[in-house]
Amino acid sequence: MFEIILLIIITGYFLQSFLFAIGVQKSFPTINEDELLSSSVIVAARNEENNILKCLQFLDKLVYPKNKLEIIIVDDRSTDKTGYIVDNFIKDKPKFKKIMSKEEKGKLRGKTNALASGIEAAKGEIILTTDADCIVPSTWALKTASYYKENIAMVNGFTTQIANSNFSGMQSIDFIYLLMIASSTINLGKPISCIGNNMSYLKKAYLEVGGYEVLPFSVTEDFNLLMAISKLGKYKIIYPLDKETLVTSFPCKNVKALYRQKKRWAVGGLGVPLSGFVILINGYLTYLCMLLLPFFYSALFLYLIIFKFAIDFFVLYPIHKRLGIEKNMKYFFIAEIYFMIYVLALPFLIAFNRKVRWKGREF
Repeated sequence: MFEIILLIIITGYFLQSFLFAIGVQKSFPTINEDELLSSSVIVAARNEENNILKCLQFLDKLVYPKNKLEIIIVDDRSTDKTGYIVDNFIKDKPKFKKIMSKEEKGKLRGKTNALASGIEAAKGEIILTTDADCIVPSTWALKTASYYKENIAMVNGFTTQIANSNFSGMQSIDFIYLLMIASSTINLGKPISCIGNNMSYLKKAYLEVGGYEVLPFSVTEDFNLLMAISKLGKYKIIYPLDKETLVTSFPCKNVKALYRQKKRWAVGGLGVPLSGFVILINGYLTYLCMLLLPFFYSALFLYLIIFKFAIDFFVLYPIHKRLGIEKNMKYFFIAEIYFMIYVLALPFLIAFNRKVRWKGREF
């Protein structure tokens, strides 16, 4: 009986991974540079004095048609030198603008409030968002905007992380794996997630759903907006696998920061549709079998390990190669161990306490 259950679980994991591999590789047409809509890049920054300068330096290198791009930095009431660094950098750069986030009220809290402030001030037809601890390629805005063809209202992109140790490397592999799921499900018409540090959408679509002022508050505001625009039923949402739009972020520095990140994502992801829960349950059962098998069927455990690792590797490697970060695959095996630990622990992280601490605030 147990062998039959195991076979069903393994088959489910294989089919799921096969669909991921198909969805993530889907290609999309682009428009010419002279057809590009105007764009506004928005970065919400709170107490980012250690990261903001590098972010600004890369944003300053963005290539885009003249007078069609603005970059808005929202100082989310920082208590460090973030505002001073921004002011000093942008003083002679007219495409940059710094504003302060408005006073929090109602559903507008934390980063959501800062983004809403930036979008209200934005003049661009396309809103692009990234984070203060990220660096973007010079082609990021132009290539992202080039996908806005026909009735597309949202274009998402991949984010990797600087990987120079086992700890940062496993986070990098995890990021790509999670975004592979996000990309494939969106491209197959069943959106369940995205990431706000590499996200774009039409401002008119944002306004049609009422903006963050109307949407219920969430610690994962990117997911909230994705689902709201999807529910309109009149626009397309895509998630291209494109090296030219790949954003790079910094990994969590320690286990405590990583725990808080995972907890925030888990709490924010409780609103995923049924398809999202099916994916989560399938993955959880697979890892649970890997944990329990050594106590009952040691031979089967070895086969399951080989099968699981092989599936993950052959799904992840082509994605890493397409993005030009295949060197990070050297952390694949440590990432697989990390996957097992946090996937099995995830339900317990939020079962008894759903409070989230982020950027010195508690939600």
